Amino acid sequence: MLDLIISTAYAEAVPAAPAPQGSAISQLILLGGMLLIFYFILWRPQAKQRKEHKSLIDNLTKGDEVVMSGGILGKIIKVDELYSVIEIANNVQIKVQKAAVMASLPKGTLKAIN
Repeated sequence: MLDLIISTAYAEAVPAAPAPQGSAISQLILLGGMLLIFYFILWRPQAKQRKEHKSLIDNLTKGDEVVMSGGILGKIIKVDELYSVIEIANNVQIKVQKAAVMASLPKGTLKAIN
């Protein structure tokens, strides 16, 4: 009875269209382009930044005014191979790893801030 009111729908078997296939050369060019983008956007700037930070750490000397990674400002009192002693206030000294130094400040910056 229901067949008389609503006709049954049948899906027609249509062969799927084949996916377009590019040549191997175009795929290699696309891969090479992606690698170049990755190199220039990510790897190269980070390598440059690491090199500059290593240079900063290697050239730390007594009397330099620095900013630590936590935002602490201070003046270097003593420099060892791995650590440096930093004076952050009168008679307040802390010993930190040299790698924690993020930037070197111009001379007189600490006096200008106080």
